[in-house]
Amino acid sequence: MKLSDFDVLTFDVYGTLIDWESGMIAGLKPLTDRVSRALSRDDILQAHAYQESTAQRWTPAKPYARLLATVYRRLAEEWGVEVTWPECVAYGQTVGDWPAFPDSAEALAYLKQHYKLVVLTNTDNDSFAGSNARLGVTFDGVYTAEDVGSYKPDRRNFDYMLESLAHRGIARERVLHTAESLFHDHKPAGEHDLARCWIYRRHAQQGFGATMDPGTTPQVDFRFDSMADLVEAHRREQG
Repeated sequence: MKLSDFDVLTFDVYGTLIDWESGMIAGLKPLTDRVSRALSRDDILQAHAYQESTAQRWTPAKPYARLLATVYRRLAEEWGVEVTWPECVAYGQTVGDWPAFPDSAEALAYLKQHYKLVVLTNTDNDSFAGSNARLGVTFDGVYTAEDVGSYKPDRRNFDYMLESLAHRGIARERVLHTAESLFHDHKPAGEHDLARCWIYRRHAQQGFGATMDPGTTPQVDFRFDSMADLVEAHRREQG
């Protein structure tokens, strides 16, 4: 299997192209500064992963920015801090400010010359618009959790994207799903018989950060530690 076997790259955004963990840490600082006990970066991210995935299961139709407001409140309760609802809502509005990884925009600009680029993201359309501006590329398809009414790893999100791509004449065999999260992306992508490219942003860190433990490591077809490494591999193939 070669990277050039595909016509379409479908991307997870947060954790793959956008440095959501740094964005979360910065956005949560007004809360974590008031916690009475010491919290490590991973303590914060793992607590967020649990509260986020729980909220996504129970309220799958809630737009991501509003869902994050609930996550903020649940974290405050977990850590014993009093917060107001406007503080919670303010956290949900930070998504568009989360930074892109340094290599994302340049890598996407290169890949756009060789593939159709499609987004399958666990966010709402307004939040993604802010992130899209940071990525500097026009995607050929954008499928959000808000569009589908559920959040990955729900199979519906992949069903919706694949049905939409099939309507445009794009077969799943020509699609390479490109993502960091094993939990949100690679497990359900494997269940849909999609080829998978793991951008292992956390390769130098322990644990799963802002995503839940997938239990077992899904099989992937390609693995790179960054988007820049993916681009370099494609360039090598092209000679």
